[in-house]
Amino acid sequence: QVQLVESGGGLAQAGGSLRLSCVASGRTFSSYGMAWFRQAPGKEREFVAVITWNGGATVYSDSAKGRFTISRDNAKNTVYLQMDSLKPEDTAVYYCAARSVGGYSVDEIGYQYWGQGTQVTVSA
Repeated sequence: QVQLVESGGGLAQAGGSLRLSCVASGRTFSSYGMAWFRQAPGKEREFVAVITWNGGATVYSDSAKGRFTISRDNAKNTVYLQMDSLKPEDTAVYYCAARSVGGYSVDEIGYQYWGQGTQVTVSA
């Protein structure tokens, strides 16, 4: 079992930056995929970025590509999401997710473990 805890959310102005962190505890395997999703009020949860613990492969949503960077520190069981050039439309609760099998997914159904979420608010 894996427990995930996000941190780093807060208030930023358009064009600013934030860095989110997700610390995993419990039984964790190097091949597990780790991802970030977000959910704005009245909208469904959407994929943001994913990274594999094993090979370091990354995939980004179109909205995140070029502005966000996902990275990992396997020794610390921590995944980061560096968010630059923030826009008001980035406002959402951001969730960290872990996939309990090899590979990764861009669909929330592919993840079994979820953090509590951290609020990101971007003002115009």
